[in-house]
Amino acid sequence: MNGFFDKVVAEPFRDLFHRMVEFLPNLLSALIVLGVGLIIAWAVKALLQKAMQIFNVDNVCKRVGLTDLFQKGGLKDSPSRIICNGIYSLVLLVFVIMSLYSLRINAIQNLIERFFLYLPNVIVAIILIVIGYLLGNFIGRAVLITAVNRGIKHSGMLYTGIRTAIMLLAVTMALEQLGIGKDTVIIAFSVVFGGVVFALSLAFGLAGKDMAKEFLERTLKHSEKPKEPEDELRHL
Repeated sequence: MNGFFDKVVAEPFRDLFHRMVEFLPNLLSALIVLGVGLIIAWAVKALLQKAMQIFNVDNVCKRVGLTDLFQKGGLKDSPSRIICNGIYSLVLLVFVIMSLYSLRINAIQNLIERFFLYLPNVIVAIILIVIGYLLGNFIGRAVLITAVNRGIKHSGMLYTGIRTAIMLLAVTMALEQLGIGKDTVIIAFSVVFGGVVFALSLAFGLAGKDMAKEFLERTLKHSEKPKEPEDELRHL
């Protein structure tokens, strides 16, 4: 009876106790790393806030149009606050990953290693989306201003269409970089983009058919104009 009790109850509890004793130093190291990370992240954020106040970064961002861009993107805070919070979160994330890695759990270590291997793709995808957003706004505004100055109707729809097409291209490239449904995304983008181009071509063709007809008729009349007879007199 005692042997059965030791085998079923006592040995599992002893094994659990030994595992907990072995795990406690790792847990303590992880908590220390996390605490140090919180302090360092807070200090970096405070220093950045002071530096941005000294260099008056908010006014600079307002002059270059970055403040309006953030507000249109749904970010209501000031650019300096957004940048400081972003740096704070990034520093804290690094220390959280370090604390998790210090636990020395194989599953977590493998997950972190895969995350770092995949991280460059995430960064490139974010850069592509940001560039697409900025480029779409810039080109869309340029087209909108040109269309309004030329008196083109539905200039707002043209602005929205160009901006959406550029953003769709950027999102497609980002998803391809991440490897998420690569073939499906490429096929869907090809179908949608081809349909948009065909629709625009058809719309412009139907709208300008009278101009094209007039141009072709004028060209054909000019080419069919009878030539003047050549002077056959020759001087001796």
